[in-house]
Amino acid sequence: MKKIIKSTTLLLALSSSSALAQNPITDNHLNAQVAGYKAAFTCSSTFNGGKSQEQIIREDLAGIYPAYRAAMAELPDAVINEQGKYVTANYSDTMPPRIVIWRDHLGCVQMPIGSSLDDAIHMPRIDVEKPIAPKAPWPIGNDVDEFKNQKLNQIIHNAFDSKTYGDGTYTTSVIVTTPDQILGEEYRDGFNIKTAHRTWSVAKSIAVTVIGAAVDDGIIDVKAPAQIAEWKRPGDPRGKITLENLLNMGSGLHHNRAGNRTDDVYFGGMLMSDWSTGLSLEAKPGTRWKYANNDTMLAVRSLRGAIGDRQTYLEYPFKEVLYKIGMLDTKLETDWDGNFIMSSQVWTTARDLGRLGILYLNDGVWQGERILPKGWGDYVSTPAKVEPSRGAGYGAQWWLYPVSKFPDLPADMYMANGNRGQRIMVIPSRDIVIIRRGHDDSTVARFDVVAFTRDVLKAVE
Repeated sequence: MKKIIKSTTLLLALSSSSALAQNPITDNHLNAQVAGYKAAFTCSSTFNGGKSQEQIIREDLAGIYPAYRAAMAELPDAVINEQGKYVTANYSDTMPPRIVIWRDHLGCVQMPIGSSLDDAIHMPRIDVEKPIAPKAPWPIGNDVDEFKNQKLNQIIHNAFDSKTYGDGTYTTSVIVTTPDQILGEEYRDGFNIKTAHRTWSVAKSIAVTVIGAAVDDGIIDVKAPAQIAEWKRPGDPRGKITLENLLNMGSGLHHNRAGNRTDDVYFGGMLMSDWSTGLSLEAKPGTRWKYANNDTMLAVRSLRGAIGDRQTYLEYPFKEVLYKIGMLDTKLETDWDGNFIMSSQVWTTARDLGRLGILYLNDGVWQGERILPKGWGDYVSTPAKVEPSRGAGYGAQWWLYPVSKFPDLPADMYMANGNRGQRIMVIPSRDIVIIRRGHDDSTVARFDVVAFTRDVLKAVE
């Protein structure tokens, strides 16, 4: 059975010349990327997230990069093959459509530009045992008590009004939880505890969690040079970049800009290893802070290098972290060679992110089993040797909020931060995790996480 996603009437279109001015590539390659975006988000939202066609149009294919909007509106609609669990999107009269395939555990993967469905058999897959969610109280199961704190309930509800915490914001879910109970929770219509959507850069904090488990298992050392095979040739100065440099956003590698756009990997079906490992140095490692998707992808690539076997690497996050702590609705997506794209391409639920935060509150221990090294939360929340010049600080794949700059927040709070309003606030001194998820149009709306966190903490004093 096939379904067609209609999108043209609900997307803001910019002129093609304006789009290309912001993204100076050929029309055909821009269209290939946009078709990849359309196919990838449609695939993940359908098969990972369980979203309706209307939701995909309203939330996933709107509020996107301005450079993509005109082409997104003009290109043909994505086609969902429910039986085969794949999505196609046409963009050219001379090239095959973009194809995105869904896989269990690993979610959706973009096939290379120019591929055919015959190549789908080559896409990486794993077969691991997934636990069944028990009928048990939170956080082991999903049973929760009634939310009786009316002041907190109102603050949470206000987060959905697109006004109180930022004009035009679009909140989809909020959870406030301790290690033992959810204190408050709310979802937008069309969302529930099983609705997954993209984490964007919150994935970076999931990535460092998986790396932490590997540190605890003795697989990898953050102080040692990153295990990147492409950098091991004699005379390559990049061989001195440590895993910690990558985690701190201090690799010194050339990136096209801070927070570098990695569209060819995210939407163009390009291998992470082809894109990120070929970058040259522009600063001595550890001497310059520059936010970069590449540093995160390379850090996870280093884990693959340390493990060696691709299948073992692909299974590791699920066996050693996610499924152990009950993150059963989380998909870690890969490129077509099996490299995790854990700088952004993770799909998960608000409750799974709540469990991740609880793991940190519990110093890396889950139900008596140590998952992360002792003090790993302190490690990721320790300021990097070189930090951003203004605003929030940075540790190891988590953002920091020093009291000198943010007097309304607890000094020990650290946060996972993703595009379009994804947030995990971990506050050890209050034994609380706050989750806020959204589909904000990042070009015009910004959720005031500082004010929201302040108000939540006042309500639970």
